[in-house]
Amino acid sequence: MEQSKIDRINFLARKSKAEGLTEEEKAEQATLRREYIDSYKRSLEAQLSNTSILYPDGTKKKVTKKH
Repeated sequence: MEQSKIDRINFLARKSKAEGLTEEEKAEQATLRREYIDSYKRSLEAQLSNTSILYPDGTKKKVTKKH
């Protein structure tokens, strides 16, 4: 996610606490937050897909997603 979008999320959060948001700003905030969360999840899933567990007996097992 671009830094400008993260800055906008932070600005809207500060404004929300200080004076409140308009309905348009609330919708924008929700959209940006969802985009941030989705980006974070994709990043975490990519990191975990390249992770292996090394057991004491020397075997390795790839981390898999539970269904």
